[in-house]
Amino acid sequence: MGMTMTQKILAAHAGLEKVEAGQLIEADLDLVLGNDITSPVAIKEMEKMKVEGVFDKDKIALVPDHFVPNKDIKSAEHCKCVREFACRNEITNYFEVGEMGIEHALLPEKGLTVAGDVIIGADSHTCTYGALGAFSTGVGSTDMAAGMATGKAWFKVPGAIKFNLIGKPSEWVSGKDVILHIIGMIGVDGALYKSMEFAGEGIKNLTMDDRFTIANMAIEAGGKNGIFPVDEAAVAYMEEHSKKKYTVYEADEDAVYDEEYTIDLSALRPTVAFPHLPENTKIVEEIKEDIEIHQVVIGSCTNGRLGDLRIAAKALKGRHVAKGMRCIVIPATQAIYLQAMEEGLLKIFIEAGAIVSTPTCGPCLGGYMGILAEGERCVSTTNRNFVGRMGHVKSEIYLASPAVAAASAVTGKITCPCRLG
Repeated sequence: MGMTMTQKILAAHAGLEKVEAGQLIEADLDLVLGNDITSPVAIKEMEKMKVEGVFDKDKIALVPDHFVPNKDIKSAEHCKCVREFACRNEITNYFEVGEMGIEHALLPEKGLTVAGDVIIGADSHTCTYGALGAFSTGVGSTDMAAGMATGKAWFKVPGAIKFNLIGKPSEWVSGKDVILHIIGMIGVDGALYKSMEFAGEGIKNLTMDDRFTIANMAIEAGGKNGIFPVDEAAVAYMEEHSKKKYTVYEADEDAVYDEEYTIDLSALRPTVAFPHLPENTKIVEEIKEDIEIHQVVIGSCTNGRLGDLRIAAKALKGRHVAKGMRCIVIPATQAIYLQAMEEGLLKIFIEAGAIVSTPTCGPCLGGYMGILAEGERCVSTTNRNFVGRMGHVKSEIYLASPAVAAASAVTGKITCPCRLG
């Protein structure tokens, strides 16, 4: 039996010729990631271990992005803890306010994640980097502490599900619609502790931003990781952003998959996940009732990239958000913010009646910059719509693409961008 992409990467990092699903291994790490919420816990665990220093100051990334700029005393103390740890250990990749961004957009942009890497992060959406052909997965803060101390982590080798993508998406259909369709099809536990491996000729019709979005939400299907093959687009991205050496792994022809699905991208339509699970999906054009909304959020580690902002601006240009509507746009990094400004996208957003925030995870986890009150509804390009995720337990979150979010901001109800005229 052959190995999947994920299994080949893990075998190489464990110093083994072959691994199988269910096998326990210890693998070398190429990068350990933490943010302002999870890092303080890991730092305290390292203190308990009485560990002096870190395994490699160049292979740790600390990104305060959830409550930054600090919203209160507690968040300020958390960031101070991370800042002092980074200074004490001379962490190369510590990103302070002014240079930081949302971690899962920032690290690929900075060239810290490349094909063939094994990456752990104390954040569940660390699976994002599979878009570049890396094995990346979220872990707890204790595992992060062990990773920073030793440069190693234990894994149970995951089984895999293969998603064969064919066709080309139509206008207004993006990676967010693809992954929402998949989650709606297999459920939030459909890929539990499995590698979601994408293949097929349709991949060439997905931008890198699309792929980052799809890999990012593998965790919402229960996946251990999501991973794409390394094609010309991925190589071009890495060569533009990184000086790191990368390694291309390909699944064996006789690799074993627990399940296989074929998805025709040309058949997909703009999709929304209704409260309170990402699997509760509906095609926007098939929604019969008018669902009044009060807020739109366009941003996050899922959909705050430049391509996402361009799509949102396309829908908002020459239009204005509905009266009483709050539309919040959050570029994912400073570089994206700057490029959006130079392209005139921020002008479009502001003229449309939206506000533009400094990079932050803020509203996604109910932190700040867009908390919902009782009875309010939000269309959001974030990744989770659990009860109370963005504020009051009696608020509602509808997950959608930047195109649907922007169109909904204009009409004040969930709307397909194709209906804007």
